[in-house]
Amino acid sequence: MSATIHNPARAKRVPASLKPVKYVVLIIVTTLIMGTSFPVGKIGLSYAPPFLLMGLRYILAGGLMALALRKHPLPRGWRAWDKIMLIGLFQSAGVMGCAYYSMNWISSGESAIITFTNPLIVIVLSALLYNLRYRLSQWIGVIVGFVGILFTFGWHMSFTPGTWIGFGGAISFAVSTLLIKRWGVDYDTFVLTAYQMLAGGVALLLLSVWTEQPHFTITPVSLLSLLYLTLICSIMQFSLWFYLLQNSDPAQTSSYLFLAPFFGVLSSWILLNEEVQWFVGAGGVLIGVGIYLVNRRSAKKKQDVSPSVTSG
Repeated sequence: MSATIHNPARAKRVPASLKPVKYVVLIIVTTLIMGTSFPVGKIGLSYAPPFLLMGLRYILAGGLMALALRKHPLPRGWRAWDKIMLIGLFQSAGVMGCAYYSMNWISSGESAIITFTNPLIVIVLSALLYNLRYRLSQWIGVIVGFVGILFTFGWHMSFTPGTWIGFGGAISFAVSTLLIKRWGVDYDTFVLTAYQMLAGGVALLLLSVWTEQPHFTITPVSLLSLLYLTLICSIMQFSLWFYLLQNSDPAQTSSYLFLAPFFGVLSSWILLNEEVQWFVGAGGVLIGVGIYLVNRRSAKKKQDVSPSVTSG
């Protein structure tokens, strides 16, 4: 969600349209919402299987937004819509589908920590795919972050299926980050938010029909969980995050992502009484330090950055 490929003219400052106080408040609110989506989602999993729950979340959120935006100009041409659908497959279906499915084996706090290692993966993908050159301190950040992952799981290597599925979500998160930054500037923020959620929601519902026994138990708790996931964790969260990505230096913005797993672990402890072992907290701190080292400055390309990359 937080790309390192960006316009160098925007990389040295928070844009004038985002005053520092507003910027910090939006970052805190957005990462808080990101974190709380994990325990709330795990509550929802008591009433519906993961792909169905996420599919309903994104279909409802995307449909409501599309209805509200019906008078907004829409993208033209199949290529523009293909890009939106591809973002939706990685951002909505890939990230949260994997994150929620992983909670069949691991805690919501662990799932949050794994999912938000994506900035560490972004730096690796950027170096491989876009020929970006990073300083030694940034590579140290990658190493520190992955050591943090080992701490999170108590230094044991008996990873469960949920661990690997969670990493799949983190990789999907990293891919969507690069796609959003490359293509997102060509779209209205809210239109992109709405239709990528619809695309991801449709994919998740199809996956649910194929792999699950779809059911949704209607209770006040299940409806409240779905409502929170739809209105707060989907419409509000995606709109705020895409807005921040498009109106700030993404490297600077992504350095705050370590707050999301912190809020995830904290809210899981409050809402689910999940026990937080000392090594989980230590791992989370190391991952946060790693992400900070990776993102405290923007990456530089070995050659001049081409307009096709910097403009999206």
